[in-house]
Amino acid sequence: MASKHDKHLICENRKARKQYEISETFECGIVLRGTEVKTLRGGTVSIAEAYARFDGKELFLVGAHIEEYTHGNRMNHEPTRKRKLLLRRRELQKLLSKVEQRGFTLVPLEMYFNEKGWAKVLIGVAKGKKIGDKRQSERAKDARAEIRAHL
Repeated sequence: MASKHDKHLICENRKARKQYEISETFECGIVLRGTEVKTLRGGTVSIAEAYARFDGKELFLVGAHIEEYTHGNRMNHEPTRKRKLLLRRRELQKLLSKVEQRGFTLVPLEMYFNEKGWAKVLIGVAKGKKIGDKRQSERAKDARAEIRAHL
């Protein structure tokens, strides 16, 4: 039986964890067209420059680049179109209240297929790190690596 953690990673935003302090994460569904799903299965996707933004009471993923499907015809998708993210109403309200606070932003951390084959996006509520914070994170990472090397 598949566990909740069974997922097929499509892409991840490595810069996000380095540049932002992630306080909370949410798993979102994403509205895609057929050619976009086929491209996701191929793995030609980038969320490095993407972010999530509210438009009214709906949440959208902006700036994610999903390459055009190679065997697509004139009905192929636009690579950088904004895509609607799906969350429960309570979660949307919680996110909206967080984003309205000064300094918080919504950053996509991962895009993956869950155990049922649905495309999901992991969104993080993030606050930008300052230079000192980045250095401290690097020191902690180096210390963990050194401890692992000695074991």
